[in-house]
Amino acid sequence: MKQITATIIKCAYCKGKGIDPFDLLSKESVCQVCGGKGEVEIEEPVKTCVFCSGTGENPLGARVPCIVCHGKGSVTIKKGATTCPECDGTGKAHDGLPCLICGGKGYC
Repeated sequence: MKQITATIIKCAYCKGKGIDPFDLLSKESVCQVCGGKGEVEIEEPVKTCVFCSGTGENPLGARVPCIVCHGKGSVTIKKGATTCPECDGTGKAHDGLPCLICGGKGYC
């Protein structure tokens, strides 16, 4: 049985504050990504999300978490992965949406 190693990182979406960064419901609303903890767990190996540049915010302009990293600001890239030949590692398709080959991670 393969053991999964995870690490805890600061939530990129709320910048570790644990509150909704856009005050959509109220100033006391907890962050939808970390549930108010300010930290999230992610499986290793970890790389910064190229789709949102590590911000955790959707680069398409909506006030929702990044659709690739789910607001964490980082993604799991398996060892031995190579740069995506379709998007050349940008994570973006020609229309600005996540690359369909790598899922927006920039690596296959």
